[in-house]
Amino acid sequence: MLTKMDSNETPRVELSVVAPMFNEAENLDYFFERLNGALKKLGVTYEIVCVNDGSRDGTFAGLLAHREKNPAIKVVDLSRNFGKDIALTAGIDHAKGAAVIPIDSDLQDPPELIEEMVKQWRAGFEVVYATRRSRQGEGIFKRVTAYLFYKLFDSMSDVKMPRNTGDFRLMDRKAVDALMRMPERNRFMKGLFAWVGFKQTAVMYDREKRHAGTTKWNYWKLWNFALDGITGFSSIPLRVWTYVGTFVSFCAFLYALFLIVLKIVYGNNVAGYPSLMVAVLFLGGIQLITLGVLGEYMARIYNEVKGRPLYLVRDKHGC
Repeated sequence: MLTKMDSNETPRVELSVVAPMFNEAENLDYFFERLNGALKKLGVTYEIVCVNDGSRDGTFAGLLAHREKNPAIKVVDLSRNFGKDIALTAGIDHAKGAAVIPIDSDLQDPPELIEEMVKQWRAGFEVVYATRRSRQGEGIFKRVTAYLFYKLFDSMSDVKMPRNTGDFRLMDRKAVDALMRMPERNRFMKGLFAWVGFKQTAVMYDREKRHAGTTKWNYWKLWNFALDGITGFSSIPLRVWTYVGTFVSFCAFLYALFLIVLKIVYGNNVAGYPSLMVAVLFLGGIQLITLGVLGEYMARIYNEVKGRPLYLVRDKHGC
């Protein structure tokens, strides 16, 4: 997997660890202690690309302080908070390693697992993703909704996304270069990681609780995250309304025949206001839901055609 360099070339960085950060000042010391220990144990050349995603605490100052102690730490300071997936993209864009490893700085993903990832990489795998055996610190509701989302995603998309797998993985430079060719704005990184393909394998681990601080995710953000994933990798939500419309029209036709027969055979008066209101409200609801689904896709098209950059960098240190 690794190649020799000519004597007159710059030494090649073998591993790039990418860590997007937003208000993670409390975790920095322990994060770098464990990460540096895990990387030094491997005996490879490495860099740690940290992306400050518009933090409002002491994260940026802490990163600069750690860089003074360890020049392998590179800092990319974004102009504002762009969100985790965009910050992760910025870090991958600045990574120079033969393999790239995204990791969260909250230490829920253990840096010590990198050793096993590197072993699988050297065995010939181009993507080595970490799959959770258990998820400590997460309630039953979150685990159930996560399971349902993955099941729904797999049923609606041609891309098969590994279950219980996050961003923590090792990607060979070939996979990274393929990923960097996709500039879409609404980035669902877990789906993009799966879409690029290549030779993949899994390593199992038990996910730990956050070392410090609180999660930046809430259920509204997770709902929007799920929408980005489904609309970014499936057109079924658009197609389904063709079938819904056909079914509703067919039911309306049958009901019309029923009313005609009722009038001719029994001479009963056709029901008026109540049945009319039910029909209007039902069809109106169907139309509004359809418009909402169309709006989701149109909003994403609108964001793409504007052509704005994915992110803006305020400053770089060591890159």
